[in-house]
Amino acid sequence: MAIIDTEAALHEAHRDNHTHRDVNGGWLRPAVFGAMDGLVSNLALMTGVAGGDVSRHTVVLTGLAGLAAGAFSMAAGEYTSVASQRELVEAELDVERRELRKHPQDEEAELAALYVARGVEPELAREVARQLSEDPEQALEIHAREELGIDPGDLPSPLVAAVSSFGSFALGALLPLLPYLLGAGALWPAVLLALAGLFGCGAVVAKVTARSWWFSGLRQLALGGAAAGVTYALGTLFGTAVG
Repeated sequence: MAIIDTEAALHEAHRDNHTHRDVNGGWLRPAVFGAMDGLVSNLALMTGVAGGDVSRHTVVLTGLAGLAAGAFSMAAGEYTSVASQRELVEAELDVERRELRKHPQDEEAELAALYVARGVEPELAREVARQLSEDPEQALEIHAREELGIDPGDLPSPLVAAVSSFGSFALGALLPLLPYLLGAGALWPAVLLALAGLFGCGAVVAKVTARSWWFSGLRQLALGGAAAGVTYALGTLFGTAVG
């Protein structure tokens, strides 16, 4: 009885610990990329303009314009990109669907050959392929996974990608604007808040990717800080030259 209980506990432990995060969803990449891009690009844009010794009103207007333009651009780009990818996948699925309808025996043999190549005994592979091919939709799903590496029922959504990138970019771009919108008249509060946000975003991403949170946060902080420093220097240089 003790052995059975131990084995049951091991099975439960394996079941509880052998779960995976969703890595195929269409929201994570555009959301993460959008937040990072919003923070870095709007911080760099605002510091570049502020380096030219302009008024607080001009910096705020620049930040708002950068937020709006960047968010709409990100959303449109993600929608077009994901929609194009989805249309390509659906076209390939139509090709496979026609092949299954016109040449079912050849497709069944092809599926059996795939299983044989993976080490399944030929007779068993043919039987498995035969049973799986009895349902046309199931056969299409199996062939899509084996030949194209995709799941027809889990294609990314263009709308989800667009909304995720729009919202995350806007939130990221809003961070360096907040001090100005709350009455700050100098650049440094916006820079400090944005750099803190960059570190926080990097640390949050590390929680998703299972990397070191401090390394990911410092890396994003360094990249964003470098971008802001370079654009501020350029703004100062060109602002003096134009002035």
